[in-house]
Amino acid sequence: ALLAFGPARLPGIEAASAVMNLSPTADLDEAAANLFGYLRELDAKSPRAIAVMAIPEEYLGEAINDRLRRAAVAR
Repeated sequence: ALLAFGPARLPGIEAASAVMNLSPTADLDEAAANLFGYLRELDAKSPRAIAVMAIPEEYLGEAINDRLRRAAVAR
């Protein structure tokens, strides 16, 4: 599955089992508001893995990336 960010379409995106875009306009406020709900929705689809497009390390992007790093830790 893919958790996208921004307007760019990655090559091979059609191969993802599911795609959700945190913010098609690359708005960090919108991305932060969508983060947990979108992660839960993707996780409910039981993908093998969830790939995440790069989020800028500025302003809310720092907090978003921190949460993503924490979510990636094996439990």
